[in-house]
Amino acid sequence: MTVQTIYLGGGCFWCTEAVFDRVRGIVDVESGYANGHLDHPSYEDICTGQTGHAEVVKLEYDADVISLRDLLLIFFATHDPTTLNRQGNDVGTQYRSAIYTTSDEQAQVAKALMQEMREEGAYDAPIVTELQPIKAYWPAEAYHQDYFLQHPNQGYCAFVVSPKVQKFQHAFARWLKE
Repeated sequence: MTVQTIYLGGGCFWCTEAVFDRVRGIVDVESGYANGHLDHPSYEDICTGQTGHAEVVKLEYDADVISLRDLLLIFFATHDPTTLNRQGNDVGTQYRSAIYTTSDEQAQVAKALMQEMREEGAYDAPIVTELQPIKAYWPAEAYHQDYFLQHPNQGYCAFVVSPKVQKFQHAFARWLKE
């Protein structure tokens, strides 16, 4: 097993976590806050939009099972990388599309994939996904972890998270955990 870590921000971390919880090769998913300027931020802190953090998931994955490129294809397919500081009705810098890497190799793979997507015209608008090395990460509060799993019928989960999970399951069935 070759475990690597990457941090992905695709809007609300409940959505991103719910998708990657189902991906074969994922060892662990944790919701948290990345690359802001306040140590140990709370959810209330980051919701002000003043701390510079992005809502992210910390993904630990087995690179012998799933490649970073495949993880990023799932990431790009399950959120909108063309909307600056928003995903749907979630608006603010904390909801930005972001890839925070832990190695130069990860950065190169992400940069090459984004360039390929631009050249192919994969989206009708420019990709605005932030690509940077991880500088700081803080786990989100316990009640945010496995949120969709614990609250599948809660309004936001039913109407926002569930469609993203279903999109993943339909488009990437071969990557579903057994």
